[in-house]
Amino acid sequence: MSSRWPGKYVIGLTGNIATGKSVVRKMLEHLGAFGLDADALSHQAIAPGGPAYAAVIKHFGEWLLTDTREINRNRLARLVFTDPEALAALEAIIHPVVGHGVDFLVRRARSPVAVIEAIKLIEAGVAKHCDAVWVVHVPERLQEARLISKRKMTRPEARQRIAAQGPQAEKLKYADVAIENSGSFEATWSQVQAAFNQIIRSAPATAEALRVPEAPPPGIGQPATVRVRRGMPSDAAAIASFIKYATHGQVAMSRGDVMAAFGEKAYMLADYGGHLAAIAGWKVENLVARVDEMYVAPNAPLDKLAPAMLEAVESASRDLQSEAALVFVTPLMAGAAARALAGRGFSPTTLEQLPVAAWLEAARESRPPGAEMLFKKLRDDRVLRPI
Repeated sequence: MSSRWPGKYVIGLTGNIATGKSVVRKMLEHLGAFGLDADALSHQAIAPGGPAYAAVIKHFGEWLLTDTREINRNRLARLVFTDPEALAALEAIIHPVVGHGVDFLVRRARSPVAVIEAIKLIEAGVAKHCDAVWVVHVPERLQEARLISKRKMTRPEARQRIAAQGPQAEKLKYADVAIENSGSFEATWSQVQAAFNQIIRSAPATAEALRVPEAPPPGIGQPATVRVRRGMPSDAAAIASFIKYATHGQVAMSRGDVMAAFGEKAYMLADYGGHLAAIAGWKVENLVARVDEMYVAPNAPLDKLAPAMLEAVESASRDLQSEAALVFVTPLMAGAAARALAGRGFSPTTLEQLPVAAWLEAARESRPPGAEMLFKKLRDDRVLRPI
């Protein structure tokens, strides 16, 4: 167990850009770990009102600002990734702030296993406080292809970002666990699960703390009740089949599609009367929980299923220390969803009404076209408090 964080087994997760670190972190969260993205915390730190916002503007100048007084991260990136001195100056401002946030989150985490994802995990000195260093790696040609397809970079921009980080082999020298992430989700999942099982075998107390008790079967003659559990990759085929059934074939996902989705999000499965009756797709990024999918079987009681599903998502999100929860619904479902969630603290909200820059950014990233949004604040004690 980590000496800096007593009672916690801490995995330091790193790898160069576009190697898939976040996918591996999500996999570890499926297995019960608390995961945090230190790089996302750095984005919060320089958001308007964030603890590093004023210092970055003072050092680099107001030319970085957009019309809405936000720091243009693309402009900042173009500067620091072509100027090592500028990068060092930026890191000197941001790293102490993010370090305090990471320390706070790991200490407060409920899970006995914590995962700190950071691209500069080794360089910033965080790795020496971790129980194990996991390094995710892929061939450079795949890094380049991902940056072009997913982040819309030009080929020269992609090559510049890759070159600015040094060879992956340097990080691999520090690896206790190396995850090769150029294949399928299932291939990566098998590596992660095998490495995680080694932790469990070496620490029985950790295994017991992570164990989730099975829900008891409904009793004979009892009225139907809602039972919710977190879906796992082993449920992928059942999830795909249910989504096709619930949407009358309008949304047709294969098992492979669902397996790939597990790299970005989690699923809650609701059983009603002994049958799968609803599924919610959700994720936590940047300390914001978002529910962007919900499928309910025809004639299933939404008024019973929705509150139970959202309660389970909310509980899991609190374990991941979310500060806010966003639920996106189609206009046709908005009224029914609001009624079903009455009393749970969710309220219809527009983008303009979100008071925190990180929450607004999460809403912009996650809201499906045409969807309406329900919002709930989950905690007052924010990690990177405005100043």
